[in-house]
Amino acid sequence: MNQKALSTLEYTKIIAQLEEYASTSMGKKRCRELVPMNDLQEIKTAQAQTSDALARILRKGSISFSGAKDIRDSLLRLKVGSSLSIAELLRVSALLRVALRASDYGKRDHEPGEEDDALDAMFRELAPVVSLAKEIDHCILSEEEIADDASNGLRSVRRAMKTAAEKIRTQLNSLVVNSRTYLQDGVITMRNGRYCVPVKAEHKSNVPGMVHDQSSSGSTIFVEPLSVVKLNNELRELEIREQKEIEAVLAALSNQTCDHLDELTLDLELIGELDFIFDVISFDEKEILLHTEDGKLSIKGETLHVKHLDLEHGELSLEGRIDSLAYLGRKKEKQEESLIKRLFH
Repeated sequence: MNQKALSTLEYTKIIAQLEEYASTSMGKKRCRELVPMNDLQEIKTAQAQTSDALARILRKGSISFSGAKDIRDSLLRLKVGSSLSIAELLRVSALLRVALRASDYGKRDHEPGEEDDALDAMFRELAPVVSLAKEIDHCILSEEEIADDASNGLRSVRRAMKTAAEKIRTQLNSLVVNSRTYLQDGVITMRNGRYCVPVKAEHKSNVPGMVHDQSSSGSTIFVEPLSVVKLNNELRELEIREQKEIEAVLAALSNQTCDHLDELTLDLELIGELDFIFDVISFDEKEILLHTEDGKLSIKGETLHVKHLDLEHGELSLEGRIDSLAYLGRKKEKQEESLIKRLFH
């Protein structure tokens, strides 16, 4: 179909509306790439996928692919030997969790002799790599925090940091008690990553140490007392060691992730395709709306589930309580016709 025909049909507007239903950037991209099909087998495959997706939704409820992010840039960085950041590794873990959720959703009991539907193979190909997701989640607590036990080295250095900080506080608490008249407040504060006390400007000489800051009025200066300079230096060295340990943890997790590049690439493709297939389908268990040759057929009831749906042959089998069936927007003479006769005509 040429571009002029697509423009006349406002095809881009249709695609834009379709894209809104996808929950991942991969699914949205798949929507944007959709073009009218002219290959009969391709059309039948797409129809079968839509039919089977709708049947699964009505049997098992909807599935969400939200949380899965496009990590292709991160995978490219891994290929050239780079380490991933905390945020990138969390996105890898999120993708794997979505893959696991989708894999579990896709499992179904086959009747004896029953063949796969159009989606079984896609669900089976998903590779959640549970061990990698668990390791990332174990080591990374949030975008701002790495767990203490992410490595033995990190646990050790943080224990030493805690001890050093306690020693500094003990020293400063003693100084606050003994030099209270020289201080603006009896509060220990941080300036430039160093523990300090707020000293009245006129008593600066009474609290020897390094000045790191002063208040906007100039009445208070923040002094690092000489008694804790060495301890502060030790703490700073420990902080540098901590950062190196964190970098080592991220490098190790990146190496583990690199071992599963093929699985992650496949998961990205499959989740994007499944999102495209599933998230463009809306439904309500209390009402099923069918587009038929005679118009829109509304079926209302409770716990409605599709047992069988074949778009190609127009076959539908439902289970649940059906309260009403009605064609919407039909002319009066059509409405007077027997509904049962129309359904089985």
